[in-house]
Amino acid sequence: MKTDTQNILQSEKNQLAKLQKIVNDTIDEEKLIVENLLHKPEEILTKGQSISDKVASFGGSWKFIILFGVILFIWILFNTLTPKILNFDPYPFILMNLILSCIAALQAPIIMMSQNRQEEKDRKRGENDYLINLKAELELRSLHQKIDLLLEEQIKVLFESQAKQLEILKSIEKKVNI
Repeated sequence: MKTDTQNILQSEKNQLAKLQKIVNDTIDEEKLIVENLLHKPEEILTKGQSISDKVASFGGSWKFIILFGVILFIWILFNTLTPKILNFDPYPFILMNLILSCIAALQAPIIMMSQNRQEEKDRKRGENDYLINLKAELELRSLHQKIDLLLEEQIKVLFESQAKQLEILKSIEKKVNI
């Protein structure tokens, strides 16, 4: 009877050792992923990058569009309604067209620089999403290993108990037949 108890205890110890090994392996696999997720590299902006972000955020906003529309409307009204002496840009508004062209020529590359930086941020965010998905996959793999181990141990215990039950039934049958 003691040997059966010792065998069961030894079997449970082996099962716990296997589970502990699976857990330790999973923790080792996840260390790098967790480290990367917790300690993201800080973004260091140059002065130009900072300016391009600010220009892009203002230049692509409704505030800019409304303000620019109001300025153009006032420009046109002033140069059409005031006496010719005060007009600094008469009707075809050549100066206004020149200023608009310069603003567009300068604003477009600045916005492109900001979009390139945003694209880099999106790429890093995608890498982070990949790492999170990889971590989830590792967790699932670990859970599958644990469940497989538990099922394997349960089947082994069931077979052992069935074998013992058969032995007991055979001994009872022998006693009954005698």
